Amino acid sequence: MTAAATPKGVRRRQALVEAAAELLVEGGFAALRHRAVAERAGLPLASTTYYFDSIDDLVTAALEHHGDLELARGKARLDELDPDDCDGETVTDLVLELLLGPPGGEQDAEAVVLRYERLIATGRRPYLRPLMHRQKSALHGLILDIFARAGRRVGPERVEELIALVDGAVVNALIEVNPDPRGVARKMLSRALQPR
Repeated sequence: MTAAATPKGVRRRQALVEAAAELLVEGGFAALRHRAVAERAGLPLASTTYYFDSIDDLVTAALEHHGDLELARGKARLDELDPDDCDGETVTDLVLELLLGPPGGEQDAEAVVLRYERLIATGRRPYLRPLMHRQKSALHGLILDIFARAGRRVGPERVEELIALVDGAVVNALIEVNPDPRGVARKMLSRALQPR
């Protein structure tokens, strides 16, 4: 049994993954450095190279951990959803929460900026594509489930369109230095979901 497979090794590796995920959320890819991750985890610097072959492996583990946590939160929110309370506002808010993360008060705009920076930066990291594809598929499935639970007939192509609408609204709001990109996206999505 290697040290990485012992209970202590598993705990240390997980602490590094969690620390890296936190740094990723707070500061994007630029924040992920061996020293910063080890310090955040409270472990020796050498532990990052002991448990991970490269910084790319650590980045992948951090993104996977964070993405899977977000998907689990989204699934839990969906499980709480009462089909009788699935009005347009509820559906809009839940879809936005899945796409932009939970609302965060005064720090919300910065959290949205960092989220989009992470998404865009993955385009320069081909090794992340399989992970991002898997998480994207799971996210789309959750959004389809929201609409099904709400009794709305929305197919995969429409989900793609709605996500593109939200992404465009957020990016345009950020370009305009709008302090509330979530609010702009909410307005656009709400309008798009109005019965015709």
